[in-house]
Amino acid sequence: MSGVTQIRDHLLEELELAVKTGSSLIALIKDGEWDYRPQDNMRSLVELTHHLVAIPASDLAIMQERSESEVAQVENAAAGIRSPEELQARYESNLAAFKDYFLSLSEEELLGKTTKAFYAEEGMVQIKWLIEVVTHSFHHRSQLYNYLKQNGHELSFFMLYG
Repeated sequence: MSGVTQIRDHLLEELELAVKTGSSLIALIKDGEWDYRPQDNMRSLVELTHHLVAIPASDLAIMQERSESEVAQVENAAAGIRSPEELQARYESNLAAFKDYFLSLSEEELLGKTTKAFYAEEGMVQIKWLIEVVTHSFHHRSQLYNYLKQNGHELSFFMLYG
C-alpha cells in the first residue's frame, strides 16, 4: 500500500469517527429540543443536525461539480426528519457513498484530479477535498456537542474519541 492510499485511509477513518461520534450525539436529542437555538443568528438544533448529517453527501455533490440547486437539494434532503434513528441511518448512508467515491479514485486522481465548487473561482485536488470534509465534519460535530451541553446534557469529551 502506498503512502497516498494510507493517508486517504487515515482520513476516511477520521471521517468515520466523526460520523460515529456525531451519531452518538444525535441519539441523545429529545423531542422537545429540536428547536433550541443558542442565539438568533445561529442555526437551530434541527438545522445543525440536518447540516451535519448532509455533509458527506452535500460536500460530495460540491466536489463532483454539481450545480448550486443540485447541492441545495442534497443539503435539504433530510428536511422534516426529527427522528434520531432516521438521521443516524441517513448519516451512515451518506458516509458510505462518500467513501465509495474516494475508494474508487486512483492515486493519480487523488493527487491530481481537480474539481471546482459552484461557489469557487479555482478548483481543488481530491485529497484536499477529503481534508476539507473531515475538518468540516468535526467542526459541526463540535457545535452539536456544545448545543447539547448548553441544553443541559451531561456529556464527557471522551465520548468524542471512540
